Amino acid sequence: MRQLTPLIIGDLTVEKPVIQGGMGVGISLHRLAGAVAKAGGLGVISTAQIGFREPDFKKDPLGANLRSIGAEMRLARETAPDGAIGFNIMVATRQYSQYVKAAVKSGADIIISGAGLPVSLPEYAGEAENQLEEAGIHRERKTKLAPIVSTAKSAQVICRFWDRRYKRVPDLVVVEGPLAGGHLGFSREQLKEYGADTEDVEHTYKREDYHREIREIFKVVKSYGEKYGIHIPVVTAGGIYDHRDVITQLDLGADGVQVATRFVTTRECDAPECYKQAYIQAGPGDIVITKSPVGMPGRAIMNPFLKEAACRRIPPKGCFRCLEKCDPASTPYCITEALVNAAQGNLDRALLFCGSNASRAEKIETVEEVMKELTGAGAPVL
Repeated sequence: MRQLTPLIIGDLTVEKPVIQGGMGVGISLHRLAGAVAKAGGLGVISTAQIGFREPDFKKDPLGANLRSIGAEMRLARETAPDGAIGFNIMVATRQYSQYVKAAVKSGADIIISGAGLPVSLPEYAGEAENQLEEAGIHRERKTKLAPIVSTAKSAQVICRFWDRRYKRVPDLVVVEGPLAGGHLGFSREQLKEYGADTEDVEHTYKREDYHREIREIFKVVKSYGEKYGIHIPVVTAGGIYDHRDVITQLDLGADGVQVATRFVTTRECDAPECYKQAYIQAGPGDIVITKSPVGMPGRAIMNPFLKEAACRRIPPKGCFRCLEKCDPASTPYCITEALVNAAQGNLDRALLFCGSNASRAEKIETVEEVMKELTGAGAPVL
């Protein structure tokens, strides 16, 4: 097994080139992110309804969420004082700017942002950095900013916009492919084109077709890096489960990988035990593409909730004001209700997001064991 080199993001060095993908609601919080950071990777906390356990969440979801950003970061730092820890923030989040500013002020090493094009991310992060300086708070390094892209076109749009508007480029770019879990940056037609929308995705996926797209993204990012005289690292995500998958991505030209699904079935994952067992019990045919209220296709485990949602609209019980463009009067179901149910273990009423490899999970592992296997420090893969 090949030993890997660190992931260098400007003045931030991640010992092992593995980023743990952000998973909301409540799946990747301080326990998982802290454990991954302690094991040498980059731990990521999802801000998606991060305050769902707060007593005032239903009354004041924004206040509960912003307060929890700082609280979750502090707890993660207790686990990994010197580790690399950041946040995943969806662009589609209502009051997106406030989440970004709260993450920067919490001391995040990095913000990874997708579910839309994070064209204003540098502006919001910069405002928070300035506020810290005005308050006399001086940090060793600024929060790194990383957009999530799925196509060369989206990479070009973001890099060009940041270059022209802010005279800067991303510190890191995350390329999320069609085998990823949760919300996908592809239309249903694009997923079909890549053969990533079937139950037998292992055999239908046109891997080399998407690898060509990844290479085009590399070219775009490299060109902007050269303009600024720097190397912009690129990590790939989606369908990465073991060391062989990691090596495939590195051989393709990636500087590292982002992995989410593999970490769900770890002891340290913040998800309830029954959620983890749903992954272990799922077969390939249980993993489906569904339409999310966010307006994007999503990959999830089929269950009674998804079957009901496919037949009729499930009216929301209230509104948590989570998504910028959500209309409670017409949304097919409340995604916050469905994801909170998942995080609380009410699986029959839950949306169980997962990656294409969720059915490969066979047991509960520790984060340390997963990190060793991913990076080639564990037992050989036969």
